[in-house]
Amino acid sequence: MPTALLDFARAENATQLVLGTSRRSWLSRLVAPRGIGEDTVELSGDIDVHMVTHERAGRGRRMPVPGRQLPHARRVAGPLVGLILPLLLTAVLTHTRGTLNLTSEALLFLVTVIGVACLGGVVSALLASLTASLLLNYYFIPPSDQFTITEANNALALAVFVLVAVTVAGLVDRSLRLARRAARATAEAETLSSMAGNILRGDQAVSILLERTREAFGMESAELVPRSDQEAEAVDRADGLVKVPAGPDRVLVLRGRSLPASEHRVLTAFAAHLAAALDHARLSEAAAEVEPVKAADRMRTALLAAVSHDLRTPLAAVSSLRSTDVDFSAEERDELLATADESLAKLNRLVDHLLDMSRLRAGALTLRLQPTAFADVLPLALDTLSATSVPIESQGLEEICDVLADPPLLERVIANLVVNAVRHSPPQRQVLISASALGPRVELRVIDQGPGLRPEDRDRIFVPFQRMGDSDNTSGLGLGLALSRGLAEAMGGTLTTEDTPGRGLTMVLSLRAAASEVVVEVTEPDAG
Repeated sequence: MPTALLDFARAENATQLVLGTSRRSWLSRLVAPRGIGEDTVELSGDIDVHMVTHERAGRGRRMPVPGRQLPHARRVAGPLVGLILPLLLTAVLTHTRGTLNLTSEALLFLVTVIGVACLGGVVSALLASLTASLLLNYYFIPPSDQFTITEANNALALAVFVLVAVTVAGLVDRSLRLARRAARATAEAETLSSMAGNILRGDQAVSILLERTREAFGMESAELVPRSDQEAEAVDRADGLVKVPAGPDRVLVLRGRSLPASEHRVLTAFAAHLAAALDHARLSEAAAEVEPVKAADRMRTALLAAVSHDLRTPLAAVSSLRSTDVDFSAEERDELLATADESLAKLNRLVDHLLDMSRLRAGALTLRLQPTAFADVLPLALDTLSATSVPIESQGLEEICDVLADPPLLERVIANLVVNAVRHSPPQRQVLISASALGPRVELRVIDQGPGLRPEDRDRIFVPFQRMGDSDNTSGLGLGLALSRGLAEAMGGTLTTEDTPGRGLTMVLSLRAAASEVVVEVTEPDAG
């Protein structure tokens, strides 16, 4: 088979061969220790062979049952071998009579009895020891060819042989039973440990754990059903229906065979693990249901902090102007009015951000995409900013080609990026805005020299209500970057982050280059 597979692959000029793994029985492994896959890999030469698993190959095996009877085939073969093997040994030894002494011949028969004990158990070993003792007496103990024993020491030797054979057979049988129990205990511990680890990590669903339970006990089916008052205790009916409580409101039901008492104890532990997995799944679902409520609560808290701050400043200014016990000069009055006007402008931008974010999430944002020049939009974006001690410079915007964008939305995106760069830049450290073409796209970079970001925070800054590095809860809602990425993606672009060489963060806005003067109006489809 491996040769045929490789010949076919070479005939088709194939460079790779994919083979599925298989589960082989102990008998097939005994007859042919190496499988087709191993032989194919060894003979593959320059062809790459990939071994892949599948559901049936990877499924769990049934746990060994402690103290169970030997398989039917071994119970039948044991007595037959116990009769035939001593006869075959006798035939061989009679042809070499005189070569070995009585002690050596007795030891060979003892080895035969031990082999029969390993195959068929203690009953087959007793039959083999009886047969061996009779053959040893008849053919090899003087006088030969009769069952008479003339010397007392020969009679003692035969009696000791039978006693040793029976004792050794019993010890071998007991050791095999202990080995089966140890294998069972090991399988129980490994399976329960694996299930417990999977439950703690949340790696497997309840349905997968049920299937593992069914395979471990060799049952036809396993399921969790609602528990009734009559199912408070474990039940094992004669028709192979097994019921075990799994928590206060569920019962583990298995169908297939009746289980011995030794397996009921382990099955109870499996049921407890399934109950824990079910509780874990319920808690995860509850946590998922609570998460939107927590997000809404965070939003309300952020809204309250930001809106109260932006309202407090103009209200305080207006209240001061209306005060009759303070005589303001014209210059002071103009300053208070300017403060109120600036605060109201901030409040207006905050409301605009909230409305745009709502439209983005609802899929109700209307875009008017048209060729737009960064050089035309940047001054408008900078005009919306407050005075700052951070110098802002632009580079290469006039030479770059137009991009396909919605001008007002592009202005909003650039303004948000510049505000973020200014907020995190030290005083007198320049914020640079540059543009460059990259194939069919144009990239705008807003480069600051602030503290930068940790790699794990690169995606978090685009989550609404995240203010990375801001300790002042009144400085905004943390919507700017989230809104900017949403608007960029709505215009067919991307917004990503890069490290500024030396120190700082670079925001990269990538948009499609404008190929024509066509104006495209796009309404985002309803996300719901």
